[in-house]
Amino acid sequence: MTGLNRHGIWAIYKFEMARTMRTFWQSIATPVITTSLYFIVFGGAIGSRIDTIGDVNYGSFLVPGLIMLSLLTQSIANASIGIYFPKFTGTVFELLSAPISALEMVIGFVGAAATKSVVIGLIILVTSALFVPLRIDHPLAMIAFLLLTSITFSMFGFIIGIWAKGFEQLNIVPALLVTPLTFLGGAFYSVDMLPQPWRTVSLFNPVVYLVSGFRWSFFGQGDVSIGLSLGVTAAFLVLCLGLIVAIFRTGYRLKN
Repeated sequence: MTGLNRHGIWAIYKFEMARTMRTFWQSIATPVITTSLYFIVFGGAIGSRIDTIGDVNYGSFLVPGLIMLSLLTQSIANASIGIYFPKFTGTVFELLSAPISALEMVIGFVGAAATKSVVIGLIILVTSALFVPLRIDHPLAMIAFLLLTSITFSMFGFIIGIWAKGFEQLNIVPALLVTPLTFLGGAFYSVDMLPQPWRTVSLFNPVVYLVSGFRWSFFGQGDVSIGLSLGVTAAFLVLCLGLIVAIFRTGYRLKN
């Protein structure tokens, strides 16, 4: 056991980060502009009818949900495209034959995707502060949720990138599953506002726990307990890790 191949990890990480800078407008600016438009539209249209939720101004209430929406979609997109292109071009075989382990490869790709997502999330946070007053009651919890969510969904995106056989499959999960679940997961409203049985049904949506926990770190209030939010997020992280281990052990869609 000689430890991690830090040079190999750094090479993958640096390459992925350089790709982001080559596509700056698509990778950084577009998500920020899109999220700002969400903020303006929802804040203006709905905020004029809803003053506060709990003791939080509706415009401020939107911010954690908007950051989480961007965090989930960008983490998946960055990680999935990062591993899909080596498959598409055939350079994945060079990675598989290089003196770098599966763990080191995952750290490089997932680490770069998570870094990009966190940067976008922080930019959106700063941008939102220009529109509404913000407070962060639990900054360490906010950072923890930011990192945990980015890493978890970057791993999920890595799995999608390996599974996808084409660009259509690459986009189908974020477009038809993740984004709708985020919109229905309390990003723009409190689940407590829903009548029964819809509130109970919403609790089967895993995104509810992510948004609730992240919002708790800002305002000290959420739709479910912070412990449950952390537990669901950690469980999904473990599930993604198990799937990645199985993929590299079997060579699923990597060696054919």
